[in-house]
Amino acid sequence: MGIIISLFSISIFIYLLFRFRPPAGDFFSHSSPPTYPFIGCLLSFYNNRNRLLDWYTELLSGSASGTIVVRRLGCRRTVVTVNPDNVEYILTTHFVNFPKGKPFTEILGDFLGCGIFNVDGELWRTQRKLASHEFSAKSLQEFVVETLESEVEMRLLPALETSSRDGAVVDLQDLLKRFAFGVICKVVLGSEEETILELEKSFDVASKVSAGRAMEPVYVIWKVKRWFGVGSEWQLKTAVAEVHRKVKNIIEKRRERKKMEDLHERKDLLSRLISIGYDDEVIRDMAISFIMAGRDTTSAAMTWLFWLLSHHPNIQNQLVEEIDLESALRVEQKLDYKSLKELKFLKACLCETMRMYPPVPWDSKHAIADDQLPDGTPVQAGDRVTYFPYGMGRMERLWGKDWFEFKPSRWLLEPDGRGRRRGVKLVSPYKFPIFQAGPRVCLGKEMAFIQMKYVVASILSQFRIKPIAADHPVFVPLLTAHMAGGFKVLCQRREKEERERETANSRQTNKIPNLNNQKKTQVNNSNTELTDHS
Repeated sequence: MGIIISLFSISIFIYLLFRFRPPAGDFFSHSSPPTYPFIGCLLSFYNNRNRLLDWYTELLSGSASGTIVVRRLGCRRTVVTVNPDNVEYILTTHFVNFPKGKPFTEILGDFLGCGIFNVDGELWRTQRKLASHEFSAKSLQEFVVETLESEVEMRLLPALETSSRDGAVVDLQDLLKRFAFGVICKVVLGSEEETILELEKSFDVASKVSAGRAMEPVYVIWKVKRWFGVGSEWQLKTAVAEVHRKVKNIIEKRRERKKMEDLHERKDLLSRLISIGYDDEVIRDMAISFIMAGRDTTSAAMTWLFWLLSHHPNIQNQLVEEIDLESALRVEQKLDYKSLKELKFLKACLCETMRMYPPVPWDSKHAIADDQLPDGTPVQAGDRVTYFPYGMGRMERLWGKDWFEFKPSRWLLEPDGRGRRRGVKLVSPYKFPIFQAGPRVCLGKEMAFIQMKYVVASILSQFRIKPIAADHPVFVPLLTAHMAGGFKVLCQRREKEERERETANSRQTNKIPNLNNQKKTQVNNSNTELTDHS
């Protein structure tokens, strides 16, 4: 028996050695990590497992092409790029050769099923067409703002008011995550608070474990754990079953309601999908995918924005001035859809935040056929091809020598001399692929900006956020990135007199504090920039 096991092990070893051997050019490339036969770059990967984003960024900074090749035991070759020409080629020019691919759908398949973000081909095109129609509907946009107004006034601001009154510390990241989850559940499912609370914990577990699959040093490990139903894979199975059960119950109850009322009059996405006539499993997977997409992305961006603003008081004062000015122009001094679109400086602050701390730090496709990227990098069929927003936001070649500064002004057009507020530059989505680009560009981009603007404006107009810790937070990548350990803050009520004083101070200085305490350098980039009217 021992001889048989030994022979079997040797056979597997030989197969893996030849199956995953690096091409000659992959050994000790000047920019790619040190790569060895059989194990690939497993040693370097393991040593940098707690700082993968920064490790990749360092490697890419040293690559003349902005592309590296990563190989490790049990995985196909991975091509990682921060080159905008490559990003355009992957997401648009040769889109058909770079689908999500089976490896990606395997990682998220248990959780997202056949939802729009986890499928390719005809199934994706069908769902995309439907979703595009629904997201462009004016009624849905109005429903989003209505839901935001209700949730902000009834849940978010009262929680901050309590913290301010009692002098209590609050985890702003957790508060914003729960708020965003509540909003997206109401928009997608039309669900009440009790149902939302039941779903939230299971969603947390399912998303965390699913993301962990992609971070395993040896890819096959999670498959072995799933086969035996142990550890994190048992947790995932339990959490997914709970999510599916609860969403299924909501769908069934809504179908029962359809017998008594016209669901066309309801504004939530679930009612719209049921009215169209899709079966329950398709509706379930689409609903879960939409919730997953809108759950943590906005809260992550807002969390980092509030942290950055706390270190840049002058920028925060300018932002409060813009918010107060726009609110004063509206009936009852309340922000509506139109006024939110006018908050140009706030949008610049959000874009700059997501450049530095992208909610989705990387995204991968899988090549169907052999190919070659515009920078000359060869791609083999089956390769994982990753574009890397986190690294792109840290490239001097893309953003200049001041890339490390929180500098919202880099997103604003120069003044036109006629006293009008500066517009927002529309930077190429291949340089700033936070919302993807091409056929798979994020349908919820506009909704995301509206939500973030409304929440940030509502908070800043009433409260000053002060972090408890002085240390730089740790950026942790999961399905969407978050701040390790949360974001503990104190909330202080911002009185009218204080706002007026801060506005006056912000007008007296144009200097923007540098978070890194390094000399600020102005750099002219050659990237094409257009006016963004949103």
